[in-house]
Amino acid sequence: MSLSPIRIRWNSIHTKLLASYLALTALGTSVLAGYILMSFHAYFMKSRQADLDAWTTALSETVADALEENKLERVNVTVQRYGAPETVTLRVFAPDGRLLSTSAPDIDRQVTNWLEVPGMREAFKNKMKQGIAKGVLTKDDRLYVARPIYRNGRLLGVLRMSITLKQFQRQFQTIIWTILGTLVLTFILCAAISEYLTRNIARPIQAMCNFAIRMGGGHFGDKLSIRQGDEVGQLAAELNRMSMRLASLDNERRSFLASVSHELRTPVSNVFVTLEALTNGAAEEPELRDRFIQTAQDETKRLSRLIHDLLDLGRLEAGITALEQQTVKLKSLINRAVQAMETRMKSSSVGINLDVADIELQGDPERLLQAFLNVLDNAIKFSGQNSKVFICAYKESSQVMVEFRDRGLGITDSDMPHIFEQFYTADRSRKGSGTGLGLAIARRIVEAHGGSITATSNGTGKGATLTICLPLESRSLV
Repeated sequence: MSLSPIRIRWNSIHTKLLASYLALTALGTSVLAGYILMSFHAYFMKSRQADLDAWTTALSETVADALEENKLERVNVTVQRYGAPETVTLRVFAPDGRLLSTSAPDIDRQVTNWLEVPGMREAFKNKMKQGIAKGVLTKDDRLYVARPIYRNGRLLGVLRMSITLKQFQRQFQTIIWTILGTLVLTFILCAAISEYLTRNIARPIQAMCNFAIRMGGGHFGDKLSIRQGDEVGQLAAELNRMSMRLASLDNERRSFLASVSHELRTPVSNVFVTLEALTNGAAEEPELRDRFIQTAQDETKRLSRLIHDLLDLGRLEAGITALEQQTVKLKSLINRAVQAMETRMKSSSVGINLDVADIELQGDPERLLQAFLNVLDNAIKFSGQNSKVFICAYKESSQVMVEFRDRGLGITDSDMPHIFEQFYTADRSRKGSGTGLGLAIARRIVEAHGGSITATSNGTGKGATLTICLPLESRSLV
């Protein structure tokens, strides 16, 4: 069985986070290791330089005593005692530049000009010099001090002492490798921790990405099982709410399309059947012909009303229809609505009882009139014969309340949450001949004015009350 190679998604958030963590880890550990090494090197060099300075100070006093007494044997003894082959080199020079004593005679015989040796020229000018330089006739690094020997204001000579750095460099190289090994181990541990952290961060983000892709493909109603107390958890909760809302809207859309299809199909089918009957000979009988033609006209008007309401609702839902903003006299507007429904009320034997205060508000008069007409039409439709519709309007704080109360059968608890939905109809005893869009259009108009519309049932057989609440203050209309 062949194993497929692991594919790395370089553009994924997991890879980016991991690369960022590793880069920061490498940078941080490298800077720390470099700082430790430089600090250690500087501390060692400074301490060794201080030791060398102390040694040459003490030795220069001993050599000065011997030079004042002109005892070169004591100078040689001191030089040989404190000088060591390959590690410590000690030299004493006369004021004229001659080499008086050395701990490395084999090398020093080959030197012809000591003034070219680092530090010597300054020392003969009564200036102490110290630093790092290559060894005399060798290439190893050495720490040196060239110190003039003064006594009673007279230059007695120059003492130069140097120590090799080979041992320190070997030790420092061991330290470097140790630190590098520690650095690699730290990087590996940090990489493992970073991988764990990035996976924990990237996994819910990837899950939310796949979730959003599924929603984009139309799979609504799914839920993310991410429960975290941070921003990622909050985002997951919002996505879940969005999914449920989209699922609800999708169901509403499907229901709306089904309702529209049904509502359009019925009048079209009736017209088609009527015309077919006329074509098949019904037109020959005057009475039957007139009845069929009347049926076709009624269904055509119904279809026209339905299309008009659908277009109207679509514009309102999309916010395409711009609402005017002007001062509206509420009493006059409600009187217009009552007058427009007067014929309808007479045919249904329904009376009107008005109790409307003189109130002015800001809004679109024609759209508000349409909302009042739709609500009033609903109240008349569900009122019983020889009953009344009560319209009451009054001011409450900074709002105006308009109540439409009928004496019909009332609204059941199961119908109450849905009466403002598109195409929704209550039980058959409350069905009318409308399109089922009137209250939905009224709600959208009222909400566009910054108001609200609610419904309450007065009890079984006691009718229902629809209350429109509108703000008095001027505000932008959408």
